[in-house]
Amino acid sequence: MRIDFQVCCNVHNRIRSLLHRMHHIAVFILLTGCVLAKDQPLYSFSPAVGSGGGSTYSITGEGRITAVRVWELSRNYIYGFQFCYGFMWTPVVGFISGEPHEFELHDDEAIIQISGTYSHYIQSLVFTTNKGRSLHVGNPSGNSFNMYPENRDAELHIISGRVHGGISSIEAHWLVLQNDSKTKQ
Repeated sequence: MRIDFQVCCNVHNRIRSLLHRMHHIAVFILLTGCVLAKDQPLYSFSPAVGSGGGSTYSITGEGRITAVRVWELSRNYIYGFQFCYGFMWTPVVGFISGEPHEFELHDDEAIIQISGTYSHYIQSLVFTTNKGRSLHVGNPSGNSFNMYPENRDAELHIISGRVHGGISSIEAHWLVLQNDSKTKQ
């Protein structure tokens, strides 16, 4: 069997050209994936603290959290809370007792940390923002906890847990919001 040298060179060149194009396509796909991944929201989760008895709740909304209301019972434990996304208040989770502690966030301000204490109920909460401001509510007794996102650009977006005669557990969901939703709606 005789193999023509010219035919071999042509096949070799075509294969080399095809591999070169495939390499460019692979690099293009990889770079496109990186660009798209950069625009995708990043998510992290802080697991529940508290006893966890009662009914489940979840608070979420469109865009950034712009305000928080928290009710406490006799300066003893967290009785209920409510969040505002843009200009829309969520339903109250838990119960209303007396006047709420209300915390309005400024433009480009976000909640980046939740800390506090718990025993059977969530005893105290501290919401801290990226501007260094914070809301302190409740009686700081019991076991301490501290929740924050894994990504430094993320902010609190969803809060969930359980309620039974008061807030019995809390967990935080952190999200990097897209640039167009970072302004107050």
